[in-house]
Amino acid sequence: MAATKPPKKWKMAILVWTAIYPTITILLACLGDYFTQITPLPLRTAAITVIAVPLMVYIILPLLQKAVARWLHS
Repeated sequence: MAATKPPKKWKMAILVWTAIYPTITILLACLGDYFTQITPLPLRTAAITVIAVPLMVYIILPLLQKAVARWLHS
C-alpha cells in the first residue's frame, strides 16, 4: 500500500478553523451562561477546551477530513 503524503499545512489550518469556529460558537451559545460563572478566565478557557478538543479530535475533524479528502490531498 502506497503511503499518502500528509496534507499541506494551510489546508489543515483551514480545516481546523472550519471545525473549531462553529464548535466553540455552539458551545458558547448552549453553555455560555455556565461558562461565565467560572472564574478566573484560565479556568473558563480550560472548561471550554475540555469539551471542544475531544469533540474535534474524535468526531468533527475525522468527519470533515473524510468529507474533503480529495481536496485535502490534492
